[in-house]
Amino acid sequence: MNEKIAVVTGASRGIGQGVARALGGKGYTVYVTGRGGSGGALETSAQAVTDHGGRGIAVACDHGDDAQVAALFDRIGREAGTVHLLLNNAAAVYAQELIAPGPFWEKPLRLVDMLNVGLRSNYVASYHAAPLMIRNGGGGLIAHISFYGAVSYFHGPAYGAAKAGTDKMAFDMAVDFRPHQVAVISIWPGFVRTDQLAAIPVEFLPPDIKALLPQFETPEFTGLVLDAVLHDPERMKLSGQALIGAELGVRYGIRDLDGKQPISFGETMGRPHQAFVAKA
Repeated sequence: MNEKIAVVTGASRGIGQGVARALGGKGYTVYVTGRGGSGGALETSAQAVTDHGGRGIAVACDHGDDAQVAALFDRIGREAGTVHLLLNNAAAVYAQELIAPGPFWEKPLRLVDMLNVGLRSNYVASYHAAPLMIRNGGGGLIAHISFYGAVSYFHGPAYGAAKAGTDKMAFDMAVDFRPHQVAVISIWPGFVRTDQLAAIPVEFLPPDIKALLPQFETPEFTGLVLDAVLHDPERMKLSGQALIGAELGVRYGIRDLDGKQPISFGETMGRPHQAFVAKA
């Protein structure tokens, strides 16, 4: 695989931005997408890819608008001809409302938007990426960002349904892609120390977050793991599974940027449903 083409959705900040940087460090051309807007965050993400050794291309795209997603992959088809790695990370997350105490019916109804931008948008992006991934003989990797909330109560039913649905969707997509040797996985990062979180002085963090902070992953860690999966000659054995990023790190001998080996929370927060395992 010479030039590697990646698409990272929801890359204007957070884990998407970190994954894009990590892939830049591995020499990828990375199309970074997000709604754009003020502040130039999307352009900053693209420049970071380039600064790390790859080539970053910013494309403003609202993943709640199917026409914009179709146009995105139309453009990639014209410019790059293929996609080797798609990370579906775009999500409608209203953080303050999501983590507020109380049952779901006492919170704003818009929290269910994550079933649209999150679950549905993963489907739509994968739909449009598929012809590009298989046109040159197949191969490649589609990864959906998921989390332990797929199997445990975490932020309520909208969040849990989005993550559980993501895992099952990866399983079913893997069945359809198998003849083309395209692997599809859901990947569960741990708690991630995003740039936004890192900018908050430690003394202002809640005690529970402060105590757990040494275990937080950098956002780049997931990108390093995904690159390893893509280049794993046995990656099709992983296809269809929901996988814990920290455990993949151990599998591939990947440590985080700060030198630590991220830990799995599988024993305390739940493990992926083993029923969702596609045959190699």
